[in-house]
Amino acid sequence: MSPLVEVRDLKKHFPITRGVLARVSGQVHAVDGVSFHIGRGETLGLVGESGCGKSTVGRTVLKLLPPTSGRIFVDGADITDLDAARMFPYREKMQMIYQDPYASLNPRMTAGDIVGEPLIIHRSTAREERKERVARLFERVGLRPELMSSYPHEFSGGQRQRISIARALALDPELIIGDEPVSALDVSIQAQIINLLMDLQDEYRLSYLFVAHDLAVVEHISHRVAVMYLGRIVELTDKTSLFEMPLHPYTEALLSAVPVPKARAKRRKRTILTGDVPSPIKPPPGCHFHTRCRYAMPRCRQEAPALREVQPGHWAACHLHDGGVRFPLGHRS
Repeated sequence: MSPLVEVRDLKKHFPITRGVLARVSGQVHAVDGVSFHIGRGETLGLVGESGCGKSTVGRTVLKLLPPTSGRIFVDGADITDLDAARMFPYREKMQMIYQDPYASLNPRMTAGDIVGEPLIIHRSTAREERKERVARLFERVGLRPELMSSYPHEFSGGQRQRISIARALALDPELIIGDEPVSALDVSIQAQIINLLMDLQDEYRLSYLFVAHDLAVVEHISHRVAVMYLGRIVELTDKTSLFEMPLHPYTEALLSAVPVPKARAKRRKRTILTGDVPSPIKPPPGCHFHTRCRYAMPRCRQEAPALREVQPGHWAACHLHDGGVRFPLGHRS
């Protein structure tokens, strides 16, 4: 079966302008050659440090930002160069849940109007039919229909995110991109929202691109996980393989920083990264991670490693595996 979404060598660069004439003096390489696919009913987790380009990937896939280069396919159709009018039919298939439930809802609209707005724009639904649809959506995400006439400031953070989820579901989409949808919520509320998203996925066969920096959340909700560093995907595999046997030094460092119970922490070897993330305006040559990698070789400073299948279904962009290494980095002799 063909994937619902396929992204090939996606790049998004933001120009840096200076002076009165706004001359371009450089580029921010926010996304620098990313490729992945998302199957139907699958969740792909996208993780990495702040500023690595995760959110930009999500917004570019939705064409909220125009890609610099690369191709985006939805249901086998190339949507990369479609203008706003030709993109309109695809908007129903692809929706987004934003990170901040306080900023993503119009404070001047009632919750019911917010959830029902997509039905007005895309389907011109009659008022009574729209009201019934919105009431059902409120119930499905765990909100009482009586709250439809309330305004966003009258809801808690978790309730506001449920409104955002209901709005995303209004048009029966196939793909939902979650831009860190639980990072602004309390831990107990995070669990409720994650479980709700998983239930909705089973019920509606939704596909998710789940952007996050919390590896524990990603492990819980994702089927596969892509790890990003400075605009590039450095590792991509199913969640079990990633957490049990990371094949990239950056993934190894990320996993070693995940909090664990005290008894396990004593037995675990920590990987401490030195230095700061390089600037995306002038990323280092070769492997972007070589400036902080304890395994770096001269080749890493000159040649960018390709994302290649090191093991069946397990992709990594690292020169360490060019010789057929098939064991976790943490177990290297």
